[in-house]
Amino acid sequence: MDVNVKVTVEELEEQERTLILDSFSYEDAWRLGTLLVELARGRQAPVAIDITRGGQQVFHAALPGSTPDNDAWIARKRRVVERYHASSHLVGSRFRAKGTTFEASSRLDPDVYAAHGGAFPLRVRDAGVIGVLTVSGLPQLEDHALATEALAAFLA
Repeated sequence: MDVNVKVTVEELEEQERTLILDSFSYEDAWRLGTLLVELARGRQAPVAIDITRGGQQVFHAALPGSTPDNDAWIARKRRVVERYHASSHLVGSRFRAKGTTFEASSRLDPDVYAAHGGAFPLRVRDAGVIGVLTVSGLPQLEDHALATEALAAFLA
């Protein structure tokens, strides 16, 4: 994804319809997480990476240049996915498409929830959302692009 191009709500929804797993085990979490770490290292991206499954953190990595603040962003973005069962970028984009913002209209505490790109639902076919993949440390479009690129590569 070219991060300099705005992504439409429809394009984000299409990502969610296509980036679906057949299953997702602890081993899969490790493989997806290490794949994402390698992509980020290759770009010298100062990110923190997090994967949860069933409410349990099953992978976490902090690369050089990331800070504890990235972990706080991960938690806030992850909560948006857990609540809406949609990527944090899609949720924020839907509010913006209505001419408002998540912060102004969601009625949720922005210290607890952040509808900024970077958290993507781990959706298993016939089971629904079972976890969340989150990246934090880059501008939100780049966080989202890195997460979805890794998930697409993992599925390939």
